[in-house]
Amino acid sequence: MPVVKFIEFDGTEHEVDADNGASVMEVAMKYDIPGIDADCGGGAVCGTCHCFVEEAAGPLPDMDPQEEAMLGLRPDRESNSRLSCQLTVSDSIGDLIVRLPEFQM
Repeated sequence: MPVVKFIEFDGTEHEVDADNGASVMEVAMKYDIPGIDADCGGGAVCGTCHCFVEEAAGPLPDMDPQEEAMLGLRPDRESNSRLSCQLTVSDSIGDLIVRLPEFQM
């Protein structure tokens, strides 16, 4: 079972077990991690589940055009920005370290 470590903007850390097949957003919601708003419920149309993937044990899947478009609207986008609703936890990705933005838009 992969582990996801969420790091809030203020440095508070939450390390949780993540079920294979769940999105990183769903994991955050399951454990009430602050900083992931997920207003659209995982449809990749709001961008309020934006996160920064600091580390992954394996390669991340490529972004699809919808995720790329939503991230393009974020003024705080970085090279490691992803929508957590579009990242599925799996053994091939392994453990993740995810940093959360100061605020969601």
